[in-house]
Amino acid sequence: MFPPVKSSNLFLQRFVPILLVVALLLTVSGTLVHLLTESWWFASVNFEDVFWTRIKWQAGIWLITFAVYAAFLWGNYLFAQWQTRDRPYVFLQRYATPETFAQVRQLPRLGAIALTVLLSIFSAISAAAAWETILRHLNPTSFDRVDPIFGQDISFYLFRLPFFQGLQEGILGILLWSVVISMAVYGLKGEIRPERGWKYFLTGHVKAHLCILLSAIALVVTVGFFLERYNLLYSPTGAVFGAGFTDVHARLHAYWAMGFITLAVAGLFIASLWRSGFSLPVIGTGFYLAALLAVNGLYPWFQQQFIVEPNELQKERPYIVHNIEATRQAYGLDQVQSEDFPAENGLNAASLQNNQATLSNIRLWDYRPLLSTYKQLQEIRLYYRFSDVDIDRYTFDNDYRQVTLSAREMAYDQLDQDAQTWVNQRLKFTHGFGLVMSPVNQVTPEGLPQLLIKNIPPQTSGIDLEISQPRIYYGEDNLDYIFTGTSTEEFDYPEGDDNASFFYDGEGGVPMGSFLRRLAYAYDLGSLKILISNYFTGDSRIHYYRRIQSRIRQIAPFLTFDSDPYISVIDGRLQWIIDGYTTSSRYPYSEPINRTPEAGSILGNIPMMQRDTNYIRDAVKITVDAYDGTMRFFAIDDTDPVLATYRKIFPNLFEPMADLPPQVRDHIRYPLDMFKVQAQMHRVYHMENPEVFYNREDLWRFPTQVYEGNTERMEPYYLIMQLPGADQPEFIQIIPFTPARRDNMVAWMAGRSDGENYGRLLL
Repeated sequence: MFPPVKSSNLFLQRFVPILLVVALLLTVSGTLVHLLTESWWFASVNFEDVFWTRIKWQAGIWLITFAVYAAFLWGNYLFAQWQTRDRPYVFLQRYATPETFAQVRQLPRLGAIALTVLLSIFSAISAAAAWETILRHLNPTSFDRVDPIFGQDISFYLFRLPFFQGLQEGILGILLWSVVISMAVYGLKGEIRPERGWKYFLTGHVKAHLCILLSAIALVVTVGFFLERYNLLYSPTGAVFGAGFTDVHARLHAYWAMGFITLAVAGLFIASLWRSGFSLPVIGTGFYLAALLAVNGLYPWFQQQFIVEPNELQKERPYIVHNIEATRQAYGLDQVQSEDFPAENGLNAASLQNNQATLSNIRLWDYRPLLSTYKQLQEIRLYYRFSDVDIDRYTFDNDYRQVTLSAREMAYDQLDQDAQTWVNQRLKFTHGFGLVMSPVNQVTPEGLPQLLIKNIPPQTSGIDLEISQPRIYYGEDNLDYIFTGTSTEEFDYPEGDDNASFFYDGEGGVPMGSFLRRLAYAYDLGSLKILISNYFTGDSRIHYYRRIQSRIRQIAPFLTFDSDPYISVIDGRLQWIIDGYTTSSRYPYSEPINRTPEAGSILGNIPMMQRDTNYIRDAVKITVDAYDGTMRFFAIDDTDPVLATYRKIFPNLFEPMADLPPQVRDHIRYPLDMFKVQAQMHRVYHMENPEVFYNREDLWRFPTQVYEGNTERMEPYYLIMQLPGADQPEFIQIIPFTPARRDNMVAWMAGRSDGENYGRLLL
């Protein structure tokens, strides 16, 4: 029995809705304020069109999805109510007293409203998150290359298939929930009667309504089987990744068969509308489940066990060829220039003299002890930190030299605990200062690196390189937001027992001089101090997303970024350069990166390893100014269809390669993570003969080296050398290979960085 309604409950009934509305407004207000501050940030970095493109599409998708879901679910509820308009809620009458029935009779309606709203909201959120999938579907770019099984252009798999699969899943979900809501209404009103037996537990209009819904579900499942055929091109079950013999000769037929069987089940649901009882669809569903087990399970298993495995190489040969070709295409390995280089004992004085540029750039310093040395010699104060050692090249007095650099960034967390106040953290210790540079091939008599740039302010030694703006507000370590343009000066750098001060005069950051903006940021960041502090002026700015990886990801979350940004001195300013990749896990037959662990790996925890990536292109170069955070995205691969699609979606985001300043062009390099991926895949996929590939007869591995007593896999490294047949030295990235079970070098791969040779791979 339901308890009687007490007078105190009337108070709750009046004020609980008010509290819920207030809670909803607070939740929505947080989202709206954050969107407002985000719009200000995007405007400050001159990418507001990127922001509004995403927001308009996300909002439109959200509203359309919510409206469709709410209308369809609520429509089914109203239809079920109308079908049973003369029937009372039997369940409520059975358990409610006459005194409480008037109160609880509205519970089904309120429950239906709540469920409809919640399901519509969750579905709308899920659909809005797929904005990228939808925009890629609407702006595809052809690969001019088809898959070997279905003859579809590769663009279908990267741009269209994900949309169709997501749409099919969404429609299936709304139909299933419509069945649940309708059955709940019919159940509460006693229209579902198990006592009549399984053939007649549904009758009349109730049966018709549910049969139409179930028939629609069967039709959508049929479409799912049709789309599932294409997923065979990503099958991991055969001799190689992609559709194998069993997939093509068993599972593909099984999907066709299950599609027709499911279509027949849909017809049986419709046919039962003109027959008494429910036997036809029940029998059809039973046959469907039996067929699912036999056709989709037993038949492929039998074919694999008794036909394929005893003759695997013969049966799988054409599919191995498909895998080799697709993988080489997807990773750009089909563009590798391969040359024989016989090892001859012909070293003489003339050879040494002719290769002085190579010899004079032989690297003497490993980055790990060098980083430790930089820390000991040049961090100057405990609040500075060198996080990484970068490799680059410069021309000093017509001398092309390889150097190592490291940026001196602010490490506020290393201050004494008593000094870690809000004013110091947000207003005083705002930026790092300068960098240290040394050649890779020189050592002082004391065994230390020969510093070309050192100290604070930066001092140069023996080079004509000026740093006019050494301050680092944006870098690899800057995580917290800070304020500039306040009434208190910033700490600039130490001067003996005193400190130099500075007032920021750049264009970086978001203006927040007005009370409205301070209020918005105080609410968004959860800091009342932003609102009540007296340090703020009309020229104050807030700087956030200062870590360059998170900064560029805000602009282009659809790109994958290299794990090693590097700093360069360009026109007297410190500029970060980072590589952006277009990646996908949808390239048919291409082997995913994380499926090739044989003989060791050099990949580590690079971003591509977090997904089943099986396609990658070196597509974009990004520069980030260390002082004002200005970002520029340069499209350097005009042949990449994925990048072409994003350029259609965001026409003002990417600048053409022709606009890349020559000073920046002199410092771009073959990307580190891209080279690691290509080298990792080439260990296996240099074998183009399917039988050699199947037997792994010529598998390569990376050499090992010993560092501080530990044996580890050799990593790629940059160097300047004159390649065989070249007329001048180049800045390249290189990695050697050895046979799988021997230690002699069998080949080495080089990624070229200079001039017209940029992006070429030489084996």
